[in-house]
Amino acid sequence: MAISILPKGGPRLSSGLLDRYFQITQRGSSVGREFRGGLVTFFTMAYIVILNPLILGGFGPDSAPVDVAGNWLPAAQVGAVTGLTAGVMTILFGLVANLPFGLAAGLGINSFLAVSVIQDVTWPEAMGLVVINGILIVVFGMTGARTAIFRAIPQDLKAAITVGIGLFITFIGFVDSGFVRRTEGGPPVQLGDDGSITSLPTVVFVAGLLVMGALVARKVQGGLLIGIVATTVLAAVLEAVLKLGPASDSNPGGWHLNTPVLEGHIVSVPDLSLVGQFDLFGSFGRIGALAATMLVFTLVFTNFFDAMGTMTGLAKSAGVAHADGTFPRLKSAFIIEGFGAVAGGASSGSSNTVYVDSAAGIGEGARTGLASVVTGALFLGAMFLTPLTSVVPIEVAAGALVVVGTLMAAQIREIDFSRFSIGMPAFLTMITMPLTYSIANGIGVGFIVWVLVHSATGKARSIHPLMWLVAAGFLVYFARGPISVLLGG
Repeated sequence: MAISILPKGGPRLSSGLLDRYFQITQRGSSVGREFRGGLVTFFTMAYIVILNPLILGGFGPDSAPVDVAGNWLPAAQVGAVTGLTAGVMTILFGLVANLPFGLAAGLGINSFLAVSVIQDVTWPEAMGLVVINGILIVVFGMTGARTAIFRAIPQDLKAAITVGIGLFITFIGFVDSGFVRRTEGGPPVQLGDDGSITSLPTVVFVAGLLVMGALVARKVQGGLLIGIVATTVLAAVLEAVLKLGPASDSNPGGWHLNTPVLEGHIVSVPDLSLVGQFDLFGSFGRIGALAATMLVFTLVFTNFFDAMGTMTGLAKSAGVAHADGTFPRLKSAFIIEGFGAVAGGASSGSSNTVYVDSAAGIGEGARTGLASVVTGALFLGAMFLTPLTSVVPIEVAAGALVVVGTLMAAQIREIDFSRFSIGMPAFLTMITMPLTYSIANGIGVGFIVWVLVHSATGKARSIHPLMWLVAAGFLVYFARGPISVLLGG
């Protein structure tokens, strides 16, 4: 399938060019809505420019993940390539796939690289594995294998994936804001600190959530964007007056990721030295073909199904999904998303994938790729304006995620819970995502339980062969640790 970036007949400079190219009116949107949606998506995703460097890099070997050779990645360089890759891939996705989805370094994979992979390989070798993972995903997209798997998923399960993502991003918002926290020796999570809201940043989250919720309920155009700006102003005023500072063990009442204050130079020149610093096959020589292959398998499964589930939910939320759950330019979207993994590995910023946070921009009214172009342009600007991107605290972005999670949960009405063979896998899909902090895990559990329960009720022939194949793959994925040990990996 050829991917055409230019509209038929080539570009024509007229007032309707954007409308025709991005099908804005056709999808019931407007240029203004697309710009607002792109802004909101950027504001809810901008934290990755700050967080990714903290996960992958640091300011010295004592504060950064160190690889097997004793090397570490400078935080400033990771931040620069994070903004660069997110910007380029999000713009490309908007132009080619014409969908309002933002792409950036995936949090699951970057954590996996920093915590597990570099214990055995160097950073360039780890990024080489990410590139291989991306190449495989591109091949799956180009051959139609990824599209075929997508079409094989039953409609009830697709709806469950959407609802699960809504619950997942709501839980992310709760955790990021401090509204929900871990406990020591008690239940896994609790409300605030010992069952109480004790920090002002969390109060800011609650205030923002209520303001955004009220604006969305009243169908105010730009409600989410207005709420984000207003709550950020509130946060900045509180910080200026009370000097809350960043959260730490000695300061639990501080801001959880970035403090809402503008410091230092507004403009800085990005250091892109990490671009191209990857070793494609070095890990195979260092740890052996079997162990390296298992790492690639893990990356592919996580990347492949996280993105597939996210795009399913976002397309439904945007109202562009067809009756069978597919959406326009499906194949192109899968291919470009795969290239995001390649680009992320090649730039040492980790695999780039579609972000569920894009739901915030969709909630603002974004329906086309123009919103993605706006988001991507802001990411490119963020390379030079890092201090500005840090002004919006994560507590503010968290409020937008909870509002959008509420909207996505409405898809639960499409699931036939009167049939237990459908209700059980659908429910487990939804609940597994937030509780394991993984979209891929939820999809995997749903696939496996769907196949087993339908087989047990005499409906094995109704199951698509690809469902069997993917369910078997997920069984291997969930047991990859013991399998690696048995195989001597």
